[in-house]
Amino acid sequence: MDRAQKTEAVAELNRTFGEVGVVVVTRNLGMTVKQSTDLRNKAREAGASYKVAKNRLAKIAIDGTDYSVLADLLVGPTALSTSTDPVAAAKVVVDFAKTNDKIEIVGGAMGAQLLDAEGIKALASLPSLDELRGKIVGLLQAPASKLAAVTQAPASQLARVFKAYAEKEAA
Repeated sequence: MDRAQKTEAVAELNRTFGEVGVVVVTRNLGMTVKQSTDLRNKAREAGASYKVAKNRLAKIAIDGTDYSVLADLLVGPTALSTSTDPVAAAKVVVDFAKTNDKIEIVGGAMGAQLLDAEGIKALASLPSLDELRGKIVGLLQAPASKLAAVTQAPASQLARVFKAYAEKEAA
């Protein structure tokens, strides 16, 4: 990698750190190319990314950002998983680590808040942004449907009473 490529890699990482909501640092313990590709595909499907980056370049890229707290975690063969949704990257990495012992979750950060491996696992157990949006919409719709049922109930009861009187008078 020549100097221009390194400069571009640092600039790209710096842009990424400015846009994401969470960064998860993992240690690769001999993952195969197929395993790395599977993890990248799963991350992409979830709206996250997974990238192996040189520690020295990553440290330069995080300098001056909220993620500068990650500098001490960037030791050894590491990779970075990022996403704008604070839960997506953590979910993908934790789910992948359950079935693969060649990846170790080192920690991560949500902005300037440093998270250890347990913090990342706790973050992964939270519902995603889309799931939360769905729950909020459901909560907002529930009172409206209950209100409609309550307002229709007296009218239908009145209709049954009038029908009963009409049948009684007709007989």
